[in-house]
Amino acid sequence: MSGRTQAGVCPERMCVGCRERAVKGELLRIVVTEDACVPDPRGTLPGRGAYVHPVPVCLDQAVRRRAFPRAFRVPGPLDVKALRHYVEQAQSCRSAADTSAGQATR
Repeated sequence: MSGRTQAGVCPERMCVGCRERAVKGELLRIVVTEDACVPDPRGTLPGRGAYVHPVPVCLDQAVRRRAFPRAFRVPGPLDVKALRHYVEQAQSCRSAADTSAGQATR
């Protein structure tokens, strides 16, 4: 066995927003359909994928840096409305779960 491969190691991907490496399960896979970026939370949609942390900060950085067109090798801007909506929904679900968990421990 080489020094690079170890049993039980989770695959890592890089967030196109903040450019930090993270375990694949912590990132949201993005794919392109026509001229739009769409979330692929199950990782089953066909085509090239890019990964981003499912938080608005990383999404905004990726849009500002024009990382999605570069990652998908497409000319011109891509529509990120569906992606932004998904990230905002995920963020609100996480904050609601954190709030209810905090109340349950009291």
